[in-house]
Amino acid sequence: MRPRPAWHSRHADFYLLACVFLLSATSLGAIWFFHSHGWLLWYGDAEAHLNAARRIVDSQTPGYDQLGSVWLPLLHLLTLPFALDDSLWRSGLAGSIAPAAGFVAGGVFLFAAANRIFRSATAALVATALVALNPNMLYLQSIPMTEGIFFGCLMALLYCTVEFRATNRWSAAAGAGVAACLGALTRYDGWFLIPFVAAWFLWTAGRPRWPGDRIGFASARPWLIALLFTAVASLGPLYWLAHNWYLTGDPLDFYRGPYSAAAIQGGHSYPGHGNWDAAFYYYQAAVRLVAGPGLPLMALAGIMVALWRHLFWPVALLALPPAFYVINMHSGASPIFVPNLWPHSWYNTRYGLAALPLLALATAALVMAVPRNLRALTALLVIAAGGIHWVVQPQPENWITWAESRANSTGRRAWMQAAADYLGPRYVRGSGIVSSGGDDFLGIYRQMGIPLSETFSVFNGLPFVAAEQRPELWLWQEWAVVKEGDAIQRAAARAGYRRELRIVEKDEPVVEIYHRQGGNHGTA
Repeated sequence: MRPRPAWHSRHADFYLLACVFLLSATSLGAIWFFHSHGWLLWYGDAEAHLNAARRIVDSQTPGYDQLGSVWLPLLHLLTLPFALDDSLWRSGLAGSIAPAAGFVAGGVFLFAAANRIFRSATAALVATALVALNPNMLYLQSIPMTEGIFFGCLMALLYCTVEFRATNRWSAAAGAGVAACLGALTRYDGWFLIPFVAAWFLWTAGRPRWPGDRIGFASARPWLIALLFTAVASLGPLYWLAHNWYLTGDPLDFYRGPYSAAAIQGGHSYPGHGNWDAAFYYYQAAVRLVAGPGLPLMALAGIMVALWRHLFWPVALLALPPAFYVINMHSGASPIFVPNLWPHSWYNTRYGLAALPLLALATAALVMAVPRNLRALTALLVIAAGGIHWVVQPQPENWITWAESRANSTGRRAWMQAAADYLGPRYVRGSGIVSSGGDDFLGIYRQMGIPLSETFSVFNGLPFVAAEQRPELWLWQEWAVVKEGDAIQRAAARAGYRRELRIVEKDEPVVEIYHRQGGNHGTA
């Protein structure tokens, strides 16, 4: 009989249950904290993700088309059931549930994978704690963003691959395919992982795991294992290409269409574009701000320990998402701006969080570099060193992702609130609002508690285009909330609407509220 693996013990189930409980408590505590301060929807993308989920059902033109063609769909589909609850939607809590579940699942998979890798529950605890106690991770898992879900998918992929390396089971390869597929439906860096993981399966399948093992049918056919993984994992990208073709006629619309990252960037250059040194420099600056100054330094030493112990694959797999962002900065359209480097602003700093699992797992390897009787003490010291920065400077201003959300939303939140305060007491349910495009405007109506089906905007497709072209025929709504100078503002003016309020905030578009002449002013 094969001996019980060293990583496993009779306490393994207890450790996993404790891990689930502690991660859940941490996640819920973080959500409560950020919700109580009103920070759940400060990111513009968080507001957009939440409303994108709601629009699938609550819209003048509900249905499949509301998934859009650029943002991958998993977050929206998982958020949809909760966004249909008006109180959860208005508070933003509807968007917290799926990312938080991904965070908890990811932490459990990370613990299990690290326990497999190091054959030490102490080292696994270190890896999990360094991720779970990071305030930037806790913020992003609390809001409607993709980082929490992708963390869960990536850690499930890590666990399934190390499980396959230990057991050579078909089920582990299939599980890895499912994890990769879900990751590819969450973030585009998930697409980047698939060929590397397929190559790893092709290389590692068929190698005996224990002295005297026989190589069975599955392990004697490594190409079948790689094919199984690739077939399952590729369902995500293939579906999205077909989805884009169905909606737009271009399977690559998400990459080169009018709402793609490249189109938003508009061809403007930025630090790192076409410059490998600058791309790496800006990315590592974001990583240090996200992870704190101590963790990257410990991780460098930990990587050396991991490689000395021949733990090549976990390091390589977790290095792929950071590599994706450096490559994307160099050749794509996704800049990263950090406040301590030119142009001294905040943009996409959260991409640095992609390196956190690598830093945490590598740092946990340091526990294995000391004698067994010193490992518990070493674990405490490593966790303390990795978290001391956040204890010494506990203010949210030091959490770069939160600081970015505040810096980039001050003006937007001000005009959204001003518009909601003005329109709220004047709007009569059923009278309708025609609105400029963008989920920021939908945030006004979320705050007012108005169903999105009572609003009319670019998200309603061809009918909205017709209204812009022939407003005298197709604009009937009582109110119009528009950007100064855009097409729908001009259409409202042509259709006889009268401007009642002009909202001006620094570095923000001018927002105007119009009322249809002869319409009902409501209760004001």
